[in-house]
Amino acid sequence: MHLHRLLPRLSSLNWIFLAAALAVVTPRAVHAEALLVVEADTGKVLQADNATMPWYPASVTKIMTAYVTLKAVKEGRLTLDTLLTVSPVAASQSPSKMGFRPGIQLTVDNALKMMMVKSANDMAVVLAEGVGGSVDGFSAMMNQTAAKLGMTQTSYVNPNGLPDDRQVTSARDLAILTRAFIRDLPEYEYFAHIPSIRYGRRVTQNFNKLIGRYPGADGFKTGFICASGYNLVASATRNGKRLIAVVLGASSGQMRAVRAAQLLERGFGNGLGWLKPALGTVENLVPVDATPPNLREEMCSAKRKRPATDEDADIVAANGSGSTGESAVAFFTAGLQPPTAKPSDMIAAAAAASEPIPVYTGPTKTGAALIAAVAAEAEKQTPAKRGKKSKIAAKKPDAAASRTPTPKAEAGAKPAAKPAAARHASAKPDAAAKPAASAEKKPGAKPVATGDKAAPKPAKPKAAAKPKGENKPAG
Repeated sequence: MHLHRLLPRLSSLNWIFLAAALAVVTPRAVHAEALLVVEADTGKVLQADNATMPWYPASVTKIMTAYVTLKAVKEGRLTLDTLLTVSPVAASQSPSKMGFRPGIQLTVDNALKMMMVKSANDMAVVLAEGVGGSVDGFSAMMNQTAAKLGMTQTSYVNPNGLPDDRQVTSARDLAILTRAFIRDLPEYEYFAHIPSIRYGRRVTQNFNKLIGRYPGADGFKTGFICASGYNLVASATRNGKRLIAVVLGASSGQMRAVRAAQLLERGFGNGLGWLKPALGTVENLVPVDATPPNLREEMCSAKRKRPATDEDADIVAANGSGSTGESAVAFFTAGLQPPTAKPSDMIAAAAAASEPIPVYTGPTKTGAALIAAVAAEAEKQTPAKRGKKSKIAAKKPDAAASRTPTPKAEAGAKPAAKPAAARHASAKPDAAAKPAASAEKKPGAKPVATGDKAAPKPAKPKAAAKPKGENKPAG
């Protein structure tokens, strides 16, 4: 009797469940990305989306640079203590870089740490010239290694990943390389998961946001150029099982980390493995014959609210964090596993506290010599200290100026402009140090100062207005 009333309700419920199911199995193709998750031990593919699409590697190139260098160390062709010299070619590289002048020497060990944590392009060239004799010679070694490992979609022309249309790879090949690194160089893996380094006063955090945030994260490397978007190769171990996740072309530094965490969470077992057919091993993925996507317009055009950088401050919104099915998967698997923090929440949290690893120039140092070397470099980087004093000095005349005007107060107000000028003057070294301190154009490294020169003397009050305007965009 009431059947005709019940049918529309059943139909509505069916549509609701169908929509929920589609949210799990149908990702929204809003942005060009390549995603891949494999088991480190077996190479078994757990998820693959555009995994064999050619892609510009950007700074994930440095995984191969480290691999070739450390293979040379392992084979006895050089040691971690071998001194390398910064050449004019290395010094001329675009940021991110350490900014050392030609002639400075440092060890292979320190150059590797600076390259892997700060993504220093100059250090990649220092290593390339030290191992291969030249950038071209080392690139040939990189290509020979890639061919030997079965990286059939990869071609290298430089050791740091700076833009070049001929430098191409794929998520498939990057997973193969990372597996080889883990398998062949277990004693040197720590280079891939150092949380932070300290050079004098400068502290640089690892750009891989999973380090210190995602449980079990233990590698590997980030990358960014306008054409590639935000890239990340990440590894993590849980209950004796190690996975490798590759994300290419994410829309921000924050999003690539969230994507990788989502992939790893599913790979570690959320109960949905039976929904997908077996995908074989990573080596058996069939390459796609295509031109790499160029994301320059999307990443670096004037349409973006701020310039694209490798380490931006984008926070993934709750409605965006589930764009690959995070919330839907959580809904369907709530009864299959203990509740855990969402990947987006993990990445948004502060990293676990850790002591930065000291890096330095010159020969290998230990004990008191190392402490002295770090202290000496910190002493050189003095503009930050003087700037602080200038600010304190500037406050005193301001307080005097706020009192009822008297001949003495007016006299006290006159010097107030001088500390202000000193404050602006001290900002100049910070601005000059910006290219050297950025890591893949990392804004977080902006406060760093090189301190190679003493801070300039305070300018006259009228001159103070000029630096103020110049420094505004840097803020």
